[in-house]
Amino acid sequence: MQKTWAVALRIALVCLGANGAVQAEEAAPDLANLRYSPLKEITTENVSRLTPVWTFSTGVLRGHEGAPLVVGGVIYVHTPFPNIVYALDLDHDGKILWKYEPRQDAGVVPLMCCDTISRGLAYGDGKIFLYQADTTLVALDAKTGAPVWSVKNGDPAKGATGTSAPALIKDKVLVGVSGGEFGFRGYLTAYDVKTGAKLWRAYSVGPDADTLIDPEKTTELGKPVGKESSLASWQGDQWKIGGGAPWGRISYDAAENLIYYGTGNPSTWNPTQRPGDNKWSMAIFARDVDTGVARWVYQMTPHDEWDYDGVNEMILTDASGGRKVLTHFDRNGFAYVLDRADGDLISADKYDPAVNWASRIDMDKSSKSYGRPIVDGAYSTQQNGEETVTHGVCPSTVGAKNANPAAYSALTGLFYAPMIRLCMDYEPFQITYAAGQPYTGADTAVYPEKGETNMGALIGWDAASKRVVWSDPEPFAVASGVLATAGGLVFYGTLEGYLKAVDARSGKELYRFKTPSGIIGDVTSFERNGRQYIAVLSGAGGWSGVGLTAGLTHSDEGANSPGVYAALANYTALGGQLTVFALK
Repeated sequence: MQKTWAVALRIALVCLGANGAVQAEEAAPDLANLRYSPLKEITTENVSRLTPVWTFSTGVLRGHEGAPLVVGGVIYVHTPFPNIVYALDLDHDGKILWKYEPRQDAGVVPLMCCDTISRGLAYGDGKIFLYQADTTLVALDAKTGAPVWSVKNGDPAKGATGTSAPALIKDKVLVGVSGGEFGFRGYLTAYDVKTGAKLWRAYSVGPDADTLIDPEKTTELGKPVGKESSLASWQGDQWKIGGGAPWGRISYDAAENLIYYGTGNPSTWNPTQRPGDNKWSMAIFARDVDTGVARWVYQMTPHDEWDYDGVNEMILTDASGGRKVLTHFDRNGFAYVLDRADGDLISADKYDPAVNWASRIDMDKSSKSYGRPIVDGAYSTQQNGEETVTHGVCPSTVGAKNANPAAYSALTGLFYAPMIRLCMDYEPFQITYAAGQPYTGADTAVYPEKGETNMGALIGWDAASKRVVWSDPEPFAVASGVLATAGGLVFYGTLEGYLKAVDARSGKELYRFKTPSGIIGDVTSFERNGRQYIAVLSGAGGWSGVGLTAGLTHSDEGANSPGVYAALANYTALGGQLTVFALK
């Protein structure tokens, strides 16, 4: 099922799907997570003529993340809980072909950390794959919407929920699990695409037998990780409730037969309660897709003290000289570039100059701290202690960039990253674990970076020169997925609800349109009957818009992002809608 870019270019219908993947007539996914469309009817010269051609209301409030999925003449749309799936006819202005609404216990809603979102669907083998909030993975007949098979991937009673988009790779459907804020021990699972049978499961933390780590063959920074590397980095049985949930996107290199993904925060947020590096939370894993065995792993934020989940997407490109690399814009504010075959760390640089929790990543291979962040004690919540507020930590727990994906264009050689310009106060405290109950152990307060009136930006990043080439400020965090196109454009959405198009080389804004609600969805492009379309889901929510979804419309209501984003109520309202654009 894997297609090269040359093949993908020859297929009549191309679209960027929910997993940052190109979907087409034959569903050839962009598993490199480039989020680049080869379509070029819409250009820098004519994008000003872009106009909505039809819309569709999902009938669901809360945050609409991910992207619609296009296969043939059908566009598949998903919603937040209750996770409705619609199949719409592209040739008849979105006529509803079928609707699937799962029956779920609404008791799962309070367990969902950051709104009731779903990050999208996957397609393959004639099936649409939906990962429900209650961790049910269901395969639907793409033509009729009838369920073919379903499996349960976790136990909500213990805090497990499903928010990520499934990834279809070879004969497998891969899904992670959310629940790190409830002390749920995270894992990635591979299921058979035809039957739903479980093929393998790899935990993020715990014994080698659970993490599918070979102590001699699995490496970190070129050296074997050693026997029981995860257990040795936890105190006692803390690993059993250690978090490390992999709820982000998954990439795949067919030549290496490796998948790449990141793991989330260790539990609890109070670092004093979990001495050690807490491996392998906050890490990038490279695993054999057929066996799940890890070839290499790299921990970005050992003994996390700030909730910098490492789940952001891995973008696979070829660097100068043809070296196969992985680029990762982490929540901690550093952009990492690694050799994706062996995990060699090539570079690690701040992509937000305001980052202060660490001065740098040690790149001296002869140093004992090689590959580790050099933490500034003034911003160490561990060193400052429990029930002590650490002020002015940048970035905030939301990250310098969250899980909404960046894009890469081979035309410019630039990455386009959606930014969050927020800092925080952080106060850890003792907490007792109880299954199914929040297990955070910290209070946070979030606010704009010092001297900044804007809380977000879209940046053009040059990985070769390790610098921001241009930056477009935004009043609120940029929480949508970015799309680059062969027309020389970069598309993204804003929390106020604007779809914007900018020049890929300069960042100059060329187009904007106000949709009915804030955009946290991923912009997508597809072709039908010789015409290029742009599509995006509106629907304010997610972590960045949780204040609006929770009804916190005054700045003194709530902590963290609710207070920061209270002003959103002056610009947008809740509501889910698909908007499809084309040239006049």
